[in-house]
Amino acid sequence: MIDGLLLAIQFLTRLPINKQVDFNNENLSKSILFFPLVGIIIGGIGGLTYHIFSYMNKDIGAFFAVLSMIIVTGGLHLDGLSDTADGFYSYRDKEKILEIMKDSRIGAFGVISIVLDILLKYIILSNLEGNIPLILGLSYGNSRLVISYIMSTKKIGRKNGLGDMFHKSNPQKYAFVGGIVYILILIVLNPVYLIPLLFSFIIGEIITVITYKKIDGFTGDVYGATIELAEIVSLVVFIGAIKWI
Repeated sequence: MIDGLLLAIQFLTRLPINKQVDFNNENLSKSILFFPLVGIIIGGIGGLTYHIFSYMNKDIGAFFAVLSMIIVTGGLHLDGLSDTADGFYSYRDKEKILEIMKDSRIGAFGVISIVLDILLKYIILSNLEGNIPLILGLSYGNSRLVISYIMSTKKIGRKNGLGDMFHKSNPQKYAFVGGIVYILILIVLNPVYLIPLLFSFIIGEIITVITYKKIDGFTGDVYGATIELAEIVSLVVFIGAIKWI
């Protein structure tokens, strides 16, 4: 299980983990269990950064919180979002879309998607009230739980990629256990916290429908795009949900 946790951290973040972990099916499968925990860690780092800098003012706190989470993830999921935007908005056939997404160059839609993503997160954090570290931790945990579900159950659009490796490792039971534990934690904290999680799953299903139409399955880039959009949806819903708390 330790190797699974380390692999999840190595896959989802750029935190310095100096232990070499084999990319075998067992470790890949077990790592899915820890995806929500790693999301909470990422969001928690952003929340701590916000707490430190918000004493100057909320805008500075929001800016450095967003920056810190980009640094922690290495911009990995933003890269997936930009590649997905370039590919999907090209309105080409499946093979051409996959070729565009694999291209290391970034196009106009990719730039626009990154700018809008970062800007929207900054605006949301500037206007959020309540326990910001907790909200960020749960929003980033929500998005990773959604992607663990998608990796376990949805079709793959490109064979032999990293996403295909995770899918072939048969992680369903670990995704299920991780989901149950995570949901129980939310219920203990406050059942209202289930609302942002629900909407994160809804956006995951919407992306699934679009992805199946475009490329007939998920790729690593679309996983990243899903994570980014699920984070935003969760944060937006938290703005409304905290009024019930």
